[in-house]
Amino acid sequence: MKIGILTSGGDCPGINATIRGVCKTAINHYGMEVYGIHSGFRGLLDNDVEPLTEKSLSGLLNLGGTILGTSREKPFKKRLSAASEDKPALMLKNIHDLGLDCIVCIGGNGTQKTAAKLAQAGVNVVSVPKTIDNDVWGTDVSFGFDSAVTIATDAIDRLHSTASSHQRVMVIEVMGHKAGWIALYSGMAGGGDVILIPELSYDIHNIGNTIIERLKKGKPYSIVVVAEGIKTMDGKKAAEYIAQEIEYETGFETRETVLGYIQRGGSPTPYDRNLATRILDGKCNKDELALIREAVIDATTKQQLYIRMVKEFKKEKGCDIYNKIKPEYVSLHKLASENIK
Repeated sequence: MKIGILTSGGDCPGINATIRGVCKTAINHYGMEVYGIHSGFRGLLDNDVEPLTEKSLSGLLNLGGTILGTSREKPFKKRLSAASEDKPALMLKNIHDLGLDCIVCIGGNGTQKTAAKLAQAGVNVVSVPKTIDNDVWGTDVSFGFDSAVTIATDAIDRLHSTASSHQRVMVIEVMGHKAGWIALYSGMAGGGDVILIPELSYDIHNIGNTIIERLKKGKPYSIVVVAEGIKTMDGKKAAEYIAQEIEYETGFETRETVLGYIQRGGSPTPYDRNLATRILDGKCNKDELALIREAVIDATTKQQLYIRMVKEFKKEKGCDIYNKIKPEYVSLHKLASENIK
């Protein structure tokens, strides 16, 4: 049996540990041939693959980034014209020509959507959730998140000393896209005085009052942790906007720090290494693998149905959306859970 493995979307700590865990299990437990697909789904379009062996998997556990490379190729994106390359057809042809029985796709939300479409096209797919943002639908936690929180927390710890020395307000912006998990967890762990996340609205006047009240209590500096996805005025960056508004509201010297891509680089934490290693590190027969594949497809169908029902019911004024969709949603959730068991 031959399987291919690819990494798509943004990089994060723990991808190489996942590649190692998946491939070692496939080679040692099942005697499979494993092929690494370079540059995400683009590698399937260009036939850019290489065989992976136990030797090539050595030294990956603590290595950041991805040895296979990545891209944000979206092969199922609508074609610009009839003359444009039919990427899905080319990709399916190459999978067939390579003799791959299954594709393991490591990636975030975009990768999961493409993987689901591949599965619907008849390809055997095992999709592995990956993101520092911890926002992949249907998951409790994904590898990369703990590493990003650790890096952000360390940065907040370091800002405390500067803020204290200069008696300033320090605003630090962390990643997370439209989710506030990194800001919330690092802000709590780092002793942030104010934490702003996209999921909750905020009042800049209340933030200013909070900082002033801290000063009255003998606390001359404050740490404000903001998620990059919070709402701002005029499209300004989160930290830039909040720092300007705080300085205007309070008159206190305020400085901003944008942590950026530092959160996605470097070695994964022990927690992420263990999570990545254990994701597919187990023994299961062909029937169980088939059930897992069905559960992945069913979970995608469940999400699409849920979104569709919400959109439909929103058109009816004054209706209780949750109660109307709850019975069918619960039954779908139960079906997926039974498949996974």
